[in-house]
Amino acid sequence: MALALAGAVLSAYAGLVAWRSETAVDLPHPAGGYPVGRVEDTATDAGRGGRQLSIWTWYPAVAGTGKVAAYAPGPWRALAIGLHLGETKLDRVHDAARERATPAPGRFPVVVLLPGLGFAAPQYAVLAEDLASRGYVVVGVTPTGSANLTVLGGRPVGPTAEGNPSGFAGEQTAHDRAIAQRLLAVWVGDARFAADTAASLTESSTLAANVDRSRLAYVGHSFGGTTALQACHDDSACKAAVNLDGALFGSAATGGLHVPTLLLGHDGSCITGDCRPASAADRADVAAAEGYVAASTGPVRWATLPRTGHLNFTDDGMYYWAWPLRALLGLGSADGRRVLVRTGALVAGTVHDAGV
Repeated sequence: MALALAGAVLSAYAGLVAWRSETAVDLPHPAGGYPVGRVEDTATDAGRGGRQLSIWTWYPAVAGTGKVAAYAPGPWRALAIGLHLGETKLDRVHDAARERATPAPGRFPVVVLLPGLGFAAPQYAVLAEDLASRGYVVVGVTPTGSANLTVLGGRPVGPTAEGNPSGFAGEQTAHDRAIAQRLLAVWVGDARFAADTAASLTESSTLAANVDRSRLAYVGHSFGGTTALQACHDDSACKAAVNLDGALFGSAATGGLHVPTLLLGHDGSCITGDCRPASAADRADVAAAEGYVAASTGPVRWATLPRTGHLNFTDDGMYYWAWPLRALLGLGSADGRRVLVRTGALVAGTVHDAGV
């Protein structure tokens, strides 16, 4: 009897998981007043040995133009973990963007968006589309070799040992600092290349008449957040930077910035001072954040989002994950949709208040 009951429960749960995996997910409607266009490109940085990068550009668009954009088109479908059951199928995610839509008239500031280590720019579509709807050209760059998947010229490309080193935990140890310094140089180069070429990266049409490069911000998550601070430090055109839950490394971390910055962390983040340091690594993160704030001449805002985990700043928070995947992936118990909407508002507020 007990075995029969257990079998019935397992069968019912498997049916629930299968149903939830196929259930459509609508991304949050962007909060701004513009429809959103999107273009995907493969760009070549001739100045750095012909390094190729996947760059997705989201921008304010004219209503009714373009076609509905697939959330993860073609080879990008492999961004999914790949479970047969237990995760939202990416072809069931409904995207608000329009592919190759006509750019809205006007000149718009630039936000360079950087993913976390292992992630790709398309996995931040909610944040990117929200910013674009508010009147920003958002240039999402995926550092080749560091992402678990990128797509270059229609061809999927995986990580390399140099771009995604094993054993890198983002902690303030001599080992991690040495790795971070090497990676930062590459990622900052990618970010600044994306910023410099934002007006000429679209395949279908140019955004040259619509891009205001004089108003520029860098935004990133995790190691992309670390990079956002450093790229802003190195780029005199930068007016604001946002670090979403990234450790503090590099000369930007020790020297601070003279422009407004936002440090936004998950619940209990030591990077935002919202933790009770329980280890040497925790204490080092707190000291690094305090040092950054003390060294910065520009205003620094600290904030944390309740009941969130490190990956709640990605689109992963919107998906269905069967138990216990959600916790194992680093997602908190907060409603993923509300977290991303709140994140978008905080990021937009920071760049807007900085005059970007």
